[in-house]
Amino acid sequence: MELDKTIEKLLEKYFEAATTVAEEKELRDYFAKEQVAAHLEQYRPMFNYFSMAKKEQFTKQVPLNTGKKINYGWISIAAAVVLAFGIYFGPDQYQAYQERKEAEFAYQETKKALNLLAENFGKGREHVAQLNEFAVAKSKVFNQN
Repeated sequence: MELDKTIEKLLEKYFEAATTVAEEKELRDYFAKEQVAAHLEQYRPMFNYFSMAKKEQFTKQVPLNTGKKINYGWISIAAAVVLAFGIYFGPDQYQAYQERKEAEFAYQETKKALNLLAENFGKGREHVAQLNEFAVAKSKVFNQN
């Protein structure tokens, strides 16, 4: 009975992850015995599994891939060449890209200005037509006198 109380306290510590290695060994030894308290019988498979799992070993041979080996020297040379091309040709390409963007922006602004100008010319034409009518009327008045 005294042992059962000790084991119960150890189980509580075990489930709180506060046991030492020696206490865990004591728990494994207790549940390995044939005589286990009835109310603690439910923990026996768990501790027996841990004991069995500790003894397991992997016995298969692991095949090592001894086929083609990657030559990292050539890969690093190729990467250096790509980097050199990028450094050499990159600024020119970026400059051309910036110039295209500036030209597109200038085109859009010019297009806006010309549309505004055309719109205002349309309004001005109406006023010029009125001035022509005024000039015709004025010439009729002054020519009759």
